[in-house]
Amino acid sequence: MKKTSAFMSFFQTLLFSCLFLQLTISSTQMNDIVLDDLVDDMCKKTPNFDLCSSTIHSNPQAGKSDANEGLVKEIKDPELQRKYVSCAETYIPLEKTILPQAVDSINKKKYGLAIYSMGYIGKEIDSCNKKFSNGSPLNEKTGSLHQLLDIGTAVLKQL
Repeated sequence: MKKTSAFMSFFQTLLFSCLFLQLTISSTQMNDIVLDDLVDDMCKKTPNFDLCSSTIHSNPQAGKSDANEGLVKEIKDPELQRKYVSCAETYIPLEKTILPQAVDSINKKKYGLAIYSMGYIGKEIDSCNKKFSNGSPLNEKTGSLHQLLDIGTAVLKQL
């Protein structure tokens, strides 16, 4: 769904914010090689080094895609369509309220609150996936979101 790619972009920003805080604490003047080494060191302490590193080094604007915008309209099964709509309605407050609160918490160095917010997001994603009796067709995308949540939590625990 469109909201999933918005989550990915937002999580890129969230992870970058976490890393940036760590970098500013560690040093105020670094060259690119030292910065890359610090990113590698930080990502090695997360559950998924490759995803952490590629997310931090990627362009946050690259994840913004409207490819799935018409997904709900294309679904012919009314029950399945209702489930997709329900998930989309769940994701809206997560994107508009909870994620910004998590970033604000990080900026205020309230890391425990940010970790709590990310845990809440994970539970809401799981709740959406459980609506689909034969397995959620969103599992691939929500699985990536869960990995990013885990990485964000691991980074915050290092601060």
